[in-house]
Amino acid sequence: MEREEQLMLLRRDPGETYRRVDFDARVKGASSLQLVALCLEQAAGSLGRAIYAQEHGDNAAKSAALTRAVAAITALELGVDSTNPVGAPLLQLYQAARRSILDNALRFDAPQLETIRTDLLDIREAMLGTAN
Repeated sequence: MEREEQLMLLRRDPGETYRRVDFDARVKGASSLQLVALCLEQAAGSLGRAIYAQEHGDNAAKSAALTRAVAAITALELGVDSTNPVGAPLLQLYQAARRSILDNALRFDAPQLETIRTDLLDIREAMLGTAN
């Protein structure tokens, strides 16, 4: 990230700047497994932030969080190996999650987002558990 871009982010939202710097640092040198875990974590965290923002009436933060969740889910979709036996079911899950998240931009359903969030965290935990 260029210095000018970093300064612009800092002026907008220090919390977002911190998340961005943390994310960039974690991506550098990460294995493919670590990148998938990071995307799952980012999607789940963003859904949690969207739910929190909705509860506190912060529509801008809710929208930003839903956008980040969709971006993370899209990255996960793009990384699926369709030749792997679990590839097709994962694609189906990610596509359904993305559609649901996009639907929540118009009709917010916190329990639905919490279910998706929990599913993503369960997948991450299972994936990291089998990797060790």
